[in-house]
Amino acid sequence: MEKTILIVDDSESIREVVSFTLENAGYKVLVGIDGVDALQFLNGSHIDLVLTDFHMPNMDGISLIKEIRAKTDYQYTPILLLTTESQAAKKEEAKAAGATGWIVKPFVQDKLLAVVQKLIRS
Repeated sequence: MEKTILIVDDSESIREVVSFTLENAGYKVLVGIDGVDALQFLNGSHIDLVLTDFHMPNMDGISLIKEIRAKTDYQYTPILLLTTESQAAKKEEAKAAGATGWIVKPFVQDKLLAVVQKLIRS
């Protein structure tokens, strides 16, 4: 079964690079431009992983993670933050909200794929 990944980022260039990387690896990709936009995909549809930015307009990554964790269907869906933030306090905030992992931008495509494959497989 094809795995589905929801990418949420306000940067078009990041969405394009991440989508290209994941689609070339065989994943189905859904794209949201911010947390509010991403919520349209969280309506019971099967999503294997959410990859979200930290800072976005309308709804940031932390608020999105909290919204996702409040939905029964997505309580255990892995959520990765893809962000320029690397401060320990921000990581703790994300972890407390329910984030599964953290990847700092700029990222290496092979590392992103390795982390995604590890989380979706487990």
